[in-house]
Amino acid sequence: MAAVDTEVADEEDEAAEEPARRRLAGKVLVLYVALPLLVLIGAGVGLYMSGILGGSTEEEPEVEVVADPVFYDLPDFLVNLSGPPPAHYLKMRVSLQVVDAEAVKRLEIEMPRVLDGFQTFLRDLRPEDLEGSQGMLSLKEELMRRMTLATQQPLVTDILFREIIVQ
Repeated sequence: MAAVDTEVADEEDEAAEEPARRRLAGKVLVLYVALPLLVLIGAGVGLYMSGILGGSTEEEPEVEVVADPVFYDLPDFLVNLSGPPPAHYLKMRVSLQVVDAEAVKRLEIEMPRVLDGFQTFLRDLRPEDLEGSQGMLSLKEELMRRMTLATQQPLVTDILFREIIVQ
């Protein structure tokens, strides 16, 4: 019986050691295999997403540098408007947004022609032509058209009203 007891005791010891080995084997598997594998996969995904490893072959789009706007102030306009008495006057200060700094030189050369076109147009206006936002928009469009006719090339991109007084 003693032999049977020793065999049973040996089997119990082996049975007690096996679960301990399995727990240790699971921890070892996680610590030495699964965890480093997850770290490597994470690093690979990070490198891929950042574009260092693989990633897209597209180059980043070039950013166009927009030049600062160039403005040119015209002299003040003071004209009498057409229409029945009493006489009405228009005082106007205008700035022109010019294509570039070189266009300012060209604009200064053409300035007598520009001022003449503006003056003749402004004298034909009536006070009711300048009423409301539609009147201002029409005025701006017509001045822009006359500017292009006077300079014979598009030097000005916009006309900006600094002051308009109808009296």
